[in-house]
Amino acid sequence: MTDLVTPPLPFEAQSLLQTASRFETPCGSGAMVWHTWGQAARRPELAPLVLLHGGSGSWMHWLRNIPALVASGRWVLVPDLPGFGDSAVPPGGSDADALPEPVEAGLNILVGKAACDLVGFSFGGMVAGFIAERFAARAARVVLVGAPGLGVALEKAIRLRAWRHLADAGERDAIHRHNLAALMLYREEAITELALRLHIANVVRDRMKGRSLARTDALAQSLARLRCPVHAIYGCEDALYRGKLDLLQAALQKAPDFRGLALIENAGHWVQFERAGAFDAALIAALDAGL
Repeated sequence: MTDLVTPPLPFEAQSLLQTASRFETPCGSGAMVWHTWGQAARRPELAPLVLLHGGSGSWMHWLRNIPALVASGRWVLVPDLPGFGDSAVPPGGSDADALPEPVEAGLNILVGKAACDLVGFSFGGMVAGFIAERFAARAARVVLVGAPGLGVALEKAIRLRAWRHLADAGERDAIHRHNLAALMLYREEAITELALRLHIANVVRDRMKGRSLARTDALAQSLARLRCPVHAIYGCEDALYRGKLDLLQAALQKAPDFRGLALIENAGHWVQFERAGAFDAALIAALDAGL
């Protein structure tokens, strides 16, 4: 295997980090890293907003959304989930079901007992659902974004190409672009240099191997036991659900207090990056519902 060096973060990520507060909370033998924005200017009637990134990701999955959410008056907390980004691996397990306890412990330190709006993208959607099930008082509401684990299987699995064995950076970049097109982004023009650099900075730091819960109905089972409102935002062209949006809707309705599925046109799996403006509007509408 080729030795890989974590590349420097894109300028856009470095700039946003300069406006963040950084915290560490215990996680296994190390720490879980959090970045937060907007605490001083938050609207006190709004719940803290926790954004949970996808698999092989980091806080940067939300790079294009954080400013709008802060501008809406929210205190935004975005961790690198255990085993990803700059955070240590969880104390036990290597899938989404191992993460609720360290995330809840971190939230207890950062926000006390406050109920939070939990927004989870892809793998992070499963984590959000599991937290809301195990720690019901923590969840004011759950918003699922492109989440798997709903028992809706594709006829043909998405095949991502291996890249760690390649010594040539150009060859690796070509594979990363292919993988972004295969799973993450729908429109070719969405695979920008920023998307590529964010993706690379994320995937080289993925230490959670052998994840399989995404291919089960584990999240659907949790949804059936949730007490809080559940919203969902998906790209119409999400590679995980293309041609199966009716089955997606049916699976989401297992949540007793399901509030609706917002579909974003011309967007794939990483919907909050590909159509950031439309996504932000849909998310803020979901978060404001019932206020």
